[in-house]
Amino acid sequence: MSAAAASGRPLHVLLVHNAYQQRGGEDSVVEAEAALLRAHGHRVTEYQRHNDELAGASKAQAAVQTLWSPRTVRDFEAQVRADRPDVVHVHNSFPLVSPSIYWAADRAGIPVVQTLHNFRLFCPQAMFLREQKVCEDCLGHLPWRGVVRRCYRDSAAQTAVLTGMLGLHRALGTYRNKVGRYIALNNFCRDKFIEGGLPADRIVIKPNFIESQAQPQWEQRDGGLYVGRLSKEKGIDVLAQAAATLPPGRLQIIGGGELEPLAQQAFGAGYLGFRKLDFILEAMGRASYLVVPSVWYENFPRTIVEAYASGLPVIASRIGALAELVEHERTGLLFEPGDAADLARKLAWAEQHPQRMREMGQAARREYEQRYTPETNHEQLVGIYRSVMSGGAATEVRRAAA
Repeated sequence: MSAAAASGRPLHVLLVHNAYQQRGGEDSVVEAEAALLRAHGHRVTEYQRHNDELAGASKAQAAVQTLWSPRTVRDFEAQVRADRPDVVHVHNSFPLVSPSIYWAADRAGIPVVQTLHNFRLFCPQAMFLREQKVCEDCLGHLPWRGVVRRCYRDSAAQTAVLTGMLGLHRALGTYRNKVGRYIALNNFCRDKFIEGGLPADRIVIKPNFIESQAQPQWEQRDGGLYVGRLSKEKGIDVLAQAAATLPPGRLQIIGGGELEPLAQQAFGAGYLGFRKLDFILEAMGRASYLVVPSVWYENFPRTIVEAYASGLPVIASRIGALAELVEHERTGLLFEPGDAADLARKLAWAEQHPQRMREMGQAARREYEQRYTPETNHEQLVGIYRSVMSGGAATEVRRAAA
């Protein structure tokens, strides 16, 4: 056991993240966890690469970087020599950081924690979604079917590179032997990761969190809200069909994406476009319910935690982790995924029972206070770090974090 693990002193954490070209939830989580650790006196350094680098790379260079990045190894080893961290916490390594980061950390004798934000280790497309339906054909297998189906960016070549990365590092034992602890965001995802072949005794559960100091107001709430990417997997087309049964102006839509024309046509003045977080939280404080109509296995939408912190109940698809995160008729309502008629019924019920929705919103706020505050998350996160540093059992941390 290291001195840092045993003493309870502040830790030095090296956060590793491959940032996306289009900023998303993972990027926000990395920033939030870094700020959380620093606020509690821990030292945080970062190693980041950005997908903008791909603009100047050939296809061959990008493929090599995906399989094994010499630059990542050089950069990491230099950073460790200059300022040795206690633990390395990897968020996204695809494609530029690459799994070479795990080997470099292992050679340096530094334990590795990996947050699993999606299903990339088992599905080239990362979402278990094909033709807008759940597809688990590659779960537990080398995803060669994804190559045939061109699952990643509709490209057989790019899917083959990703599949090659997974095959290479499964054969090398990278995921089995070089990662000391995996963080799943909920029980549903943890079970899928185990089914896919990750060692159960190394997977712990720690949800996302947000900071919320203002107490919600329960009166003068009205109408529904959607916040998210405007894309088919998010179910915005399902919501558009269901919303046609409501009086005009009952829903506000915040977000951007390829289905923006559909949102403009279906919701008219209710479509507000992309907005920043402050605006979103204000809108959540005024709404009666949030709608999450996704048709894929969402891992853990931060919008649900933001809604709960705002005292806002959630109407969500009964699919994957959403059915775990939203308790039907306590913190919100569940409907059958992709079923616009069932969603329309739930929306109509919410409109007709504002008092019950307020009560669910109060239960949602209690859920936030019990499970999703920064204080609770810091305790869980540092517990995971100290456990992997000391070689403790992952199952013990899982019970504490669940």
